[in-house]
Amino acid sequence: MKHRTIRGTIQYTSKKPERFGQERGREFFTLTNQSDGVQVMHAHCEIDDEPNVVRDVVQSMRQDCSPIDCSVRLSVGDKYEGSGWLRFTGTYAECETHNQRDGRISQRIELEQPVKWLQSHPIVGDGILMKLYDLSQGPGKTFFPDIMLTSPDHRGATGPLLFKMNGLGIRYVGEESIVVQAGKFIARHFQVVDTAGNLPEEHPPYNLWVTADDDYLLLKAGVDGYMQTHYELTEFEIIGGENEQ
Repeated sequence: MKHRTIRGTIQYTSKKPERFGQERGREFFTLTNQSDGVQVMHAHCEIDDEPNVVRDVVQSMRQDCSPIDCSVRLSVGDKYEGSGWLRFTGTYAECETHNQRDGRISQRIELEQPVKWLQSHPIVGDGILMKLYDLSQGPGKTFFPDIMLTSPDHRGATGPLLFKMNGLGIRYVGEESIVVQAGKFIARHFQVVDTAGNLPEEHPPYNLWVTADDDYLLLKAGVDGYMQTHYELTEFEIIGGENEQ
């Protein structure tokens, strides 16, 4: 087998006092690394909080995690919200989508620089985003421009469409030993910062931990502020390659 696939599940829970520890959603994902260097992320995401969200994403990325193409299908409140296809080159980004608010949308955005990351909202993708940070500089913070989203909504519950943000900051805290439902790991601790002014509503502080290897598999994450949500890897398996289990 030339390709290698990681398949797993992430549980969404609440940290709000009145529902602390209650499950509020789940995500089933696969990450396939092809022999040509392309990674394909499949993610089925379910958020139970009303209005509930069901999102299916297929996104392909280069080794530097810059996007190649992406498809999204979205339901909100158990009703169709939108679907579409997005594609990225070094000089422009384009999309063909349809959603309940805007109807049919065709976008083409000219680029001065290639898009570094497409945020299509799966939680497993947040771990891959941390690849942008240069670990050789040690703990610290770097700001990354040229970021796009499929929805500016914090739950990814609108669109899909191309939304360009000014960028975001990634702070690397360091390595830690952590235990999650999927096991005990040496993890890299990151924070997403400097999102103010980029979105209709500022995103609360966001901490996340990923495996300390080239997979950057998300182990756990937490959003503070009004969201107070927690995400945790509950199980995974690796198919193909030297780490098949």
